[in-house]
Amino acid sequence: MADGEYPTAESMDLIAQYFRVLGDAQRLRILHCLQGGEHTVGEIAELSGASPSNVSKHLGLLRANGLVGRRQDGNRAYFGITAPFIFELCDIVCSGARERLQREQALLPDG
Repeated sequence: MADGEYPTAESMDLIAQYFRVLGDAQRLRILHCLQGGEHTVGEIAELSGASPSNVSKHLGLLRANGLVGRRQDGNRAYFGITAPFIFELCDIVCSGARERLQREQALLPDG
């Protein structure tokens, strides 16, 4: 949406859907694994500490929402990020969370 442009109901629904998809810690771990490049389900499972079936389920949802893509290479499927803007959003949220934690820690008594 351009500056001054009022969002349509359809665009607001899409934005809300992105936030629902990103609202799961396991999906965020999967996206973090993919930030460095493509991986197979098994590699993502190993990196994230989740089961391959759990990773597959979450990858399906991430793919259905256009955040992750799949590339076949022989009998192996590789998954990668198709929406790099997600990392900018995550960086903004992480910075905000760090600032909040620092403020809250500053309020704690020394001891």
